[in-house]
Amino acid sequence: MSSNTENIPSNKPYTLSKKYFNIGQYRLDIWNNLKLVAPNLREKIQPSSAEQAYIFELIDRLEVIERYWAYPGKKAIESLRLMLHRQEFNSFGMALGNIFKALTSESYRLNPVSAKANLNNILEEGSVEKYDANKHYFEVMIVDKLSEDQENNLVERFEEVQHSNDQFIYNVLIVESLQDALIALLFNPNIQCGLIRQDIPLYSSNQLETIASFLGSIPKFESFGVDSHDTGPLLGSMLKKFRSEIDLFYVTNTSISQIKTKTLNLFRRIFYRQEDIQDLHLSILRGVRDRYHTPFFDALRQYSQKPTGVFHAMPLSRGNSVFKSNWIKSLGDFYGRNIFLAETSATTGGLDSLLQPTGSIKEAQEYAARAFGSKETFFVTNGTSTSNKIVLQAIIRPGDVVLVDRDCHKSHHYGLVMMGAKAVYLDSYPIIDYSMYGAVPLEDIKQKLYEFREAGRLSSVKMLILTNCTFDGMVYNVEKVMEEILAIKPDMVFLWDEAWFGFARFTPVYRQRTAMYNADKLSKKYKSKVYVKHYEDLCRAGKGEEKRIPNPDEVKIRVYSTQSTHKTLTAFRQGSMIHVYDEEFKRKTEDAFHEAYMTHISTSPNYQIVASLDIGRRQVELEGYEMVEKSIEMAMNLREKITIHPLLSKYFEVLTVAQFIPPAYRSSGLSVYFDAEEGWSQMNEAWEKDEFVLDPTKITLYIGKTGIDGDTFKRDFLMDKFGIQVNKTTRNTVLFMTNIGTTRSSVTYLVSVLIKVAQQIEEKTNSFNPAEMMLHQKSIHSLTQNLPPLPNFSYFHAAFRSHWDTSEGNIRDAYFYAYEEEYCEYLKIEECEKAMEEEREIVSTNFVTPYPPGFPVLVPGQVMTREIIDFIKALDVKEIHSYRPELGFRVFKEMALEKLGYKSYPPKIKNTPDEESKPSEKTISGKVQEEVQNGGINTKNGQSNK
Repeated sequence: MSSNTENIPSNKPYTLSKKYFNIGQYRLDIWNNLKLVAPNLREKIQPSSAEQAYIFELIDRLEVIERYWAYPGKKAIESLRLMLHRQEFNSFGMALGNIFKALTSESYRLNPVSAKANLNNILEEGSVEKYDANKHYFEVMIVDKLSEDQENNLVERFEEVQHSNDQFIYNVLIVESLQDALIALLFNPNIQCGLIRQDIPLYSSNQLETIASFLGSIPKFESFGVDSHDTGPLLGSMLKKFRSEIDLFYVTNTSISQIKTKTLNLFRRIFYRQEDIQDLHLSILRGVRDRYHTPFFDALRQYSQKPTGVFHAMPLSRGNSVFKSNWIKSLGDFYGRNIFLAETSATTGGLDSLLQPTGSIKEAQEYAARAFGSKETFFVTNGTSTSNKIVLQAIIRPGDVVLVDRDCHKSHHYGLVMMGAKAVYLDSYPIIDYSMYGAVPLEDIKQKLYEFREAGRLSSVKMLILTNCTFDGMVYNVEKVMEEILAIKPDMVFLWDEAWFGFARFTPVYRQRTAMYNADKLSKKYKSKVYVKHYEDLCRAGKGEEKRIPNPDEVKIRVYSTQSTHKTLTAFRQGSMIHVYDEEFKRKTEDAFHEAYMTHISTSPNYQIVASLDIGRRQVELEGYEMVEKSIEMAMNLREKITIHPLLSKYFEVLTVAQFIPPAYRSSGLSVYFDAEEGWSQMNEAWEKDEFVLDPTKITLYIGKTGIDGDTFKRDFLMDKFGIQVNKTTRNTVLFMTNIGTTRSSVTYLVSVLIKVAQQIEEKTNSFNPAEMMLHQKSIHSLTQNLPPLPNFSYFHAAFRSHWDTSEGNIRDAYFYAYEEEYCEYLKIEECEKAMEEEREIVSTNFVTPYPPGFPVLVPGQVMTREIIDFIKALDVKEIHSYRPELGFRVFKEMALEKLGYKSYPPKIKNTPDEESKPSEKTISGKVQEEVQNGGINTKNGQSNK
C-alpha cells in the first residue's frame, strides 16, 4: 500500500480496493497520489493525455468517496476539477497540499473554525494549523433529496446559527438516500448526529463500483418491502444498529397522532419542516454535550480547585505530605500537583460514595449504562476479578450448580469456592498444534443440561459462565448460545466474562457478539407479538417444534457482563465495570447484589480510577467507533506486513481463522482475514452466523520455525532487547494485541523488531556447524511436532460429588478439607505414576495452574489422570502455580478420603454403579460438613479448629 502511482491501476478499481482493509487508508492514498503529480503540473503548460487521464481518474474516485465527508467534501472536488479545466495548476497544487496536510495531521479537527472554511481558506497555507484544544469538531448528516440550490441554502442557514466561540463546531453533510446515509455512517467517524427527512429514496445515485469492497456491512434492501414514505423510521433503526451512540432527529410533516410509539422512541426529537433552524441547532449541540458531560470527572476537577482544610485521613491529600517534604518531592515532580489535589476521602462537596452513590457517581454509572446498552452499570475499582466474585455472590447460593468453561479466569474458580457452588466444568475444544484451547461447543453445553433434565435436576442449574472473548480471541455466537440454552432452561442466568471485549460495543460487526446487545435484542424479541404468535402456531401444529425455542411465557433474560475497561479502553489499571441486563434484577437480585458489592468493594475506592471510567465512557460515546475501527485496521496491517514479507514469513506465521476454528464451527467458510494474492476477506457473514469467530485484534504469531520457545522469545528477544510487551505465550506462539492506543508507528516498530530478530536467527543458523544445526533442528521438531497433549477435565472424586448421573463437584468442600495438613501429602510426578499403576485415585487439594496456558489443569477434589501427568511432564514452562518441583503435587491421603467413607470409584463416570452404591447428597457433602462441624474446619475463615 505504498503511495506511488502504480498503486492506482485505472482498469481494476474493485480489485485495487480489496487490497485495503478500510476506506480511510484508501482515501488518503488517492489524495496522496494526486498530490504527488501536482508538482509536475506546475511546470507544464499542458499535461500529456495519459497524465490527464490518470489525474481525472483519481479525481473521479475521490468524487465518489468525498460525498460521505463534509470536509473537504464534494465541493472541494468540484473546485479542484474546475482548477484543472482552467489550467490553474499552482492553485491546484497548493490546495492539494493543504487538504492532504489537514487530513493526515487531522488539524482540521483540532482547529474546527478553520475546518468550516471554504476552499478559498484552504488555499491559504497554514490556515488550518492553529490548534484549539477547547473546541471540538464533528459533522451533522442530513438525509434529504435536495437540489443544489436547496443544499446550499440549508448549509448557509446552519452556518448562520453557529458562532466561532461555540465549544462544539460542526459542518453539515447532506446525503440523498437511505443507502448513502448508511455508507456515510460506516465510512465517516466524524458524524455525531443524523437528521432524517421524510420520504427519502432507498438507493444511491453514486457510482459505488470503486468502493464496493468496503460495503459488506450495508444490507440489501430488496427484502424490506417499503416505499419512500416508510424510509425515515427504517433508516433511523438501521443507523442505530450501525452506531448506537449517535443522536437522531426526524423531520416530518406527519401529524403527531399518526407517528408510532416505536418511532418516537427511536429519535431524540421530532421536528416539522416549518420550525426554526435554531431549535435544530440547539438540539444537536445538546445531544453532543450530554455525551461529552462526565459527571464525576467534572465534580472531581471542581473539587480539586477548592481551598479545603484536611482534618481527615490521607496526609497525601492536597499534596501536603509530599511537597513539604525534604525527601520525597520527587513523587510530586513525577506525578504533578493535580493528582494530589484530586486525592481525597471526601464523599461530599460535589463528590459521591461508590458504595452508595446518590450524586455524581450514580449519574456517571447511568451514563455508562446508556453507552454500553445495559439496564444497570456498576463501577469496580479493584479489577474484574472482583467484578466476577460480586456477580457470583449476588446470584449463587450454596449448592447451586454452575456450568463454567474450564479455561476461564481464576477468579471464577475461586468465586465458586467462596459461594459453595457445585461446578460442572466444560471443556473447550483443543488446538493441539499450538498448545492452546479454543471455546466450548454449544452442543456440549446443551448435552450437560440434557443430563440434568434426564436426572430430574435441571432446576438446580443456576448459571452458565463463558469467556467472551478469550485471551486468544475466540468469540462466541452469543445470541445463538442464549437462545438455545433458554429453550432448555428458560430462567438460566448468563455471566459473560468480557474482560477483553469491552471495546466491542462500539463497532457494528463486533457489537452483534456482545452480551448486552443480545440481551436487549432477545428481550424485545420474546415480548413481540410476532414471536408469541410464532410460538403459538408451533404449539398448535403438534409436532413438538415449539420445544426448540424459548417459551415466551416462561423465558427471562438474565444476563451479566463483566468488563476490564482498563484492558481495552481508556481507564486506569483495575478499572472495571459490571453491566446488568436482568429482567428479574429488581424483584430477585438487587438487594443481594448490593450486599455482594458491599462485601467486595473497598471502603476507600480510588477516585482516580472512578474518574477514568467516567472519562473513558465519554470517549467511547464520541470517538469509540473511530478508535476501535483503527485498532482493527492496525491489527490487519500487522497481519498483512508479516504475511507478505519474505524473511518474516520464513520464520513467523500469523495464525489464521482456519487454524483456530474447525470447519464444523465455520459455516461461512471464512478461513483467513488476509491473503497475499486475494487481499482482504469480508468478515461480516462469519461474524453474523458462525458458531465461533476470531477477533482480529488478537494476533497470534507462530514461532515454531525459529526453534525458540514462546517464553524465551518474549523475554530475551522482545522485552529485554526492544521493550516490546506482549499479552501471552505458548510453547510455540506469541500473542500480540492491538487496542485503541495502538498507533501506526508502534506497528511499524514491531515489524522492524521482528525483521531484526529474523535477521539474527538467519545469521546464527547460517553459521551453525553440523552438530549445532542438529540441535537446532531438534528444537524446531520439539516445537512443531513433539507437542504436549491437551487433557480434558477428568472428574471429581466420589467424596466431592453429590450425584453419579450428573458431573458436578463441590470444590468448596475439597478446598477447605485440604486445610487439614494431616489429610494431605506431596507426591512427585514419578510417585503419581506409580500410584496410578496401583489403581489409586490421586485427588488434588488445590488449583494447579501452569503459565501458559494460565488456567487450572487440576482443581480441588479433581482426580488426576495419566493425560494430565503427561501434559505436565511435556510442559517446558517454569511457572506452575501450586506445584513445587522439590515436593511435587499436594494431594489428599487415601486415609483422608476413606475417613469420609469413600475409596476409589472407577474412573469412567458414565459407568454408573448400582443403586446401592450411588452416593446421596447427604453422604457426600454431608460427610464433609460433619467433618467441618466436628472441629475440623471453620468455613468462615478457613482456619483449623483443632
